[in-house]
Amino acid sequence: MNKIEEFKNHLSQGQQFKKDYIILGAGILDGQPVESAQIKVPLKTLNRHGLIAGATGTGKTKTLQVIAEQLSLKGIPSVLMDLKGDLSGLAMPGETSDFILKRSATIGVDFAPQGLPVELMSISNEKGVRLKATVSEFGPVLISQILELNDTQRGVVALIFRYCDLHHLPLIDLKDFKRVLQYISNEGKSAIEKEFGQVSSASVNTIMRKIIELEQQGADRFFGELSFDVDDFVRTKDGKGVISVIRLTDIQSRPKLFSTFMLSLLSEIYETFPEQGDADQPKLCLFIDEAHLVFSNASKDLLDKIEAIIKLIRSKGVGVFFCTQTPTDVPDNVLGQLGLKVQHALRAFTAKDRKAITKTAENYPDSPFYKTSEVLTSMGIGEALVTALNEKGIPTPLAHTLVRAPITRMDILTEAEIDRLVGGSELARKYNVDLDHDSAFEILERKMMEVQRQQEKIPPMNAPTSRTTTRTKQDESLLEELSKNTMVRQMGRTLFRELARGILGSFSGKRR
Repeated sequence: MNKIEEFKNHLSQGQQFKKDYIILGAGILDGQPVESAQIKVPLKTLNRHGLIAGATGTGKTKTLQVIAEQLSLKGIPSVLMDLKGDLSGLAMPGETSDFILKRSATIGVDFAPQGLPVELMSISNEKGVRLKATVSEFGPVLISQILELNDTQRGVVALIFRYCDLHHLPLIDLKDFKRVLQYISNEGKSAIEKEFGQVSSASVNTIMRKIIELEQQGADRFFGELSFDVDDFVRTKDGKGVISVIRLTDIQSRPKLFSTFMLSLLSEIYETFPEQGDADQPKLCLFIDEAHLVFSNASKDLLDKIEAIIKLIRSKGVGVFFCTQTPTDVPDNVLGQLGLKVQHALRAFTAKDRKAITKTAENYPDSPFYKTSEVLTSMGIGEALVTALNEKGIPTPLAHTLVRAPITRMDILTEAEIDRLVGGSELARKYNVDLDHDSAFEILERKMMEVQRQQEKIPPMNAPTSRTTTRTKQDESLLEELSKNTMVRQMGRTLFRELARGILGSFSGKRR
């Protein structure tokens, strides 16, 4: 048996799958692609998460595009967080060239350019379906971790949520949250202390400053109504999985908003999706481009929460894939949870770079055909080292891979194409509406105005003891009125939010 046959046999023994799979590319031996030595990834283990890494310009975003395409063709929807703005082209067919046809023939796959069902989404000013969530749905635990509060301040936040639940004050946006903070430190202070005990003014002021900082990163556009139902991510069209591209090009300088959104999305999916068990394919795959923005700006508590969700969410049939420059951008505890690893070339310009390459090479299985540390620095654009988990959960042989070309456009959509896509979206018509239901801000403002009007009617010669008695009755009246003024934010939402928050501290009620 010659070396090529030995190589093909080595790959095939580790990639004999009984269930369905996607073809990622063809194996490369001694710098040359081996015809029909296909590199396959089983659908069954794609809920074990993955990593796509590589230096700038090595083709990792196109690899992400290829995987999303192949999943869509298998009827599996995906969510892509697009920070560079170059994934919208998935909606349009790619272009044919002699180079691409030759590449596809070498891999042993047909090249059939086509556009795939794409939904453009946004949490900022980009065009697309608006993704929103309410403060109440986040819950006190996630809000506290995002704001990086200490234990005392977290206690105040928990008190606020409990008070608002008991007195039916919907916390929809950050304006509501700030108004309740003002209330418990000013006009409602005595009522709060009577019910919950003393609240530190210093803690309230710190929380207020943290909220303002979050607002400055654009979070005021994210918190509000109509909140997004994550079940709308799981859709198919004409048998193909819908690819939801979340356009985030204008928030690269606002990493806290990005990590806030990413964590809330993972939490909501975890608490909403039912247990799937050991299925033959994932229910949904999420791809987080430029993942270092999540981890480099996250607090330890936030990192712990991300790690916990990554460990637990696979049982819901959800795979999470991080796309970043080096594996060291991802914490070791998260990296250890990732089954699929696609490693594009790394560049060694400094001693630190060489150490990183050595460490990266140690994360991959040994291969009799490669010296991993050398291949890492010598691969060309569109080449990668690939290892996945087979159907038994065992890593497949490490393969230097010529990645297949995307069948969709390898460029962005024009403004006119974006307008047509968003204009024809059913989800855009559903979610791109401005709602301003009565919530904590409006209810407290009205009641405070009523209190002021009643105080103005009191004769100025009243004795101090009489005024004190009057204020106490007014406080009791205010609390009684607040409890009667419940506003239903959206149809189908439970009034007992405190009973619906799960182990992650966010709202876990099934939403419609």
